[in-house]
Amino acid sequence: MDILTHKADGITTIQFNRPQRKNAITMAMYVTMAEAILDAERDPAVRAIVFLGQPEIYTAGNDLEDFLKGIVPSAGAQEVPAVFQFMRALHGATKPVVAAVAGAAVGIGTTMLLHCDLVYAAENAQFSMPFTQLGLCPEFASSVLFPQLAGYPRAAEKLMLGEAFSAQEALAMGLVSRILTVTELAPFALAQAARLAALPPASIRTTKRLMRASRAAAVADIMQEENKLFGEMLAAPEAKEAFTAFFEKRKPDFKQFC
Repeated sequence: MDILTHKADGITTIQFNRPQRKNAITMAMYVTMAEAILDAERDPAVRAIVFLGQPEIYTAGNDLEDFLKGIVPSAGAQEVPAVFQFMRALHGATKPVVAAVAGAAVGIGTTMLLHCDLVYAAENAQFSMPFTQLGLCPEFASSVLFPQLAGYPRAAEKLMLGEAFSAQEALAMGLVSRILTVTELAPFALAQAARLAALPPASIRTTKRLMRASRAAAVADIMQEENKLFGEMLAAPEAKEAFTAFFEKRKPDFKQFC
């Protein structure tokens, strides 16, 4: 299974389990994760949700071949692409979400953390949002949430250049709240989730809702706008050059574009 899910002691655990492909996310994996979140939301016994990767990799982001086939529904289809189902489920989660990041967290591997409540990183964690390098725009409300978190100058550097940044930088910007060793990371995150699960559930959910209330409408609106622009840019010449260069294992040439 490329996504492992486990439910016990009031905690739903969702773990990336495709290490042979650096945990690159397929549409089927997005569906599994979205369903796990929604199931956790419906189950009164579940008090917290935890995302885990592997010690050497969180996720390399989208599996590009699968992503390009699945992001645009076939003609006449009404279904919402799986990645958007996942975004909607995670953004809408009322129960606390904990993430433990070791190794690289690329693209949505980083932007999803902006919708988690407690985020912990291993010393080997690296984060990146390389959307501009692929001729695309930010996703998952990162164009609003990341500047609010890190401040505009640092957010502009990371979103415009798309370069990777370290766990220490992520801590300084407020993306993560603690750095641990790779060995300590998962047990610590699960222990924090257990602490949440032991607290009054209505109090935890209300606290989360109140903290997010002032930005909820803006986040929903920007996610919709980003998704629209992302889809348009995906079909544009710049993205086609970026993806062609990626599959041909060469450096893209954007000099031809205005």
